[in-house]
Amino acid sequence: MQNQTQKSTTLFSRFTRESGSLMNLSIPIILTQLATQAMGFVDTTMAGQVSAADLAAIALGTSLWLPVSLLLRGIIMALTPVVAFHRGANELDKVRTEFIQMLWVAGSVSSLLIIYLSQGGNILATIGVAPEIIPIAGDYVLALAFGVPGIALFYTLNGFCEGMNNTRAPMLVSVIGLLLNIPINYVLIYGKFGFPALGAVGCGWATSVVYWVMSGLLYSYIKGHHHYKKIIHFADIKPRVQDGLRLLKLGVPIGMNIAVCGSIFAVIALLIGRIGAENVAAAQIALNISSMTYMIPMSLSFGITIRVGHALGAKNEQGAKERSLFGIAVAGLLSLISVGFFLLFPDWIIRLYTTDPAVSATAATLLIYTAVYQFSDALQTSANGALRGYKDTKVPMILAITAYWGLALPLGMIMGLTDKVVPAMGETGFWVGIVTGLSVAALFMLLRLRYVIRRRPVQAVELLN
Repeated sequence: MQNQTQKSTTLFSRFTRESGSLMNLSIPIILTQLATQAMGFVDTTMAGQVSAADLAAIALGTSLWLPVSLLLRGIIMALTPVVAFHRGANELDKVRTEFIQMLWVAGSVSSLLIIYLSQGGNILATIGVAPEIIPIAGDYVLALAFGVPGIALFYTLNGFCEGMNNTRAPMLVSVIGLLLNIPINYVLIYGKFGFPALGAVGCGWATSVVYWVMSGLLYSYIKGHHHYKKIIHFADIKPRVQDGLRLLKLGVPIGMNIAVCGSIFAVIALLIGRIGAENVAAAQIALNISSMTYMIPMSLSFGITIRVGHALGAKNEQGAKERSLFGIAVAGLLSLISVGFFLLFPDWIIRLYTTDPAVSATAATLLIYTAVYQFSDALQTSANGALRGYKDTKVPMILAITAYWGLALPLGMIMGLTDKVVPAMGETGFWVGIVTGLSVAALFMLLRLRYVIRRRPVQAVELLN
């Protein structure tokens, strides 16, 4: 009995120690993600005060932009575990090589995204959304296209810093970006100081300008850092096809995984757009605030990736295993805060966006379903972060596609738009699909992580005896 008690105490002390290290690393990442996501929150709330059409345009424009921005973010995210691994192995020359090649990859992907965004209005017209929204939404994503290279550069610089275990510098730059976004939004949305009143389109231009500024600030910090300037120099900046392809091979599944998760919400918003502007506005409230709280488990997953990558680079298999499992436990516990937030303060949340009674009533129902999937979302996201640390990205991508596109979306369409199971539930039916899909995704990712850990060489001392 005493031996068992000692084991439990030791396990608890290891959990406490690792939780502290993970939170110390992840809190700046959380603040970084919240600051960048808050730009979308500011866009939505400020544009919503102009008109329902501007709010709906932000929703539909975001539906076009979000999946590709997540794809871009995910591809570049491959830099973080790679840099973390080389840092753990003290291979700084390889850190420089990976960083420079990722710049080439990010630039190439940005070019494709600019072409895509320039066709935003045509895409919305083809889908058949409400005609009055198309011109505003199309101009909104066109304004975002201007900032795509700046966004890609910021992601790359951010990935380098995170892999080097420096999460505070991107956090400070992101907070500065948020503070800049608010007054620039104000000027461009409402037409102050001689600028024309652009409404929702002004949000797109503000976001582009702010990300270029953020990239400049973070690059200046890295170049001036006494340690980083020894690593990051441009003596050899030629693209290396094989290195670029290797990064793409690792990053594309990450990007697809994240994009699949995010795009399910975007596609749902587009489908709801066929019902009407008020329905889109209600869905946008639930999606926007949910995307804010999602920044917590997503940021923790970045921290888990870094911690696992460092352990594996140092050839510490047992440490990587513990960091994976403890990180998932921390994410699950923290998600309960979001659950309580949605259930206890729905009226306060909705008033931030709108006072329209019809929109508010629908949004209140959707927030209940949003609370339900917080826990499973945290589990699948954090398990995915651990898998990235193990550089296992292809199978998680397939699992995510299966859960979201093979289950969540079809079920949502059946429940929301047809009478095959129950009378058509409208937008609420789509949230039933989301809850189901995220729960299945969590199960898939946990089982995959269990398999990946078990197939690797094990040390003599197991985590749980």
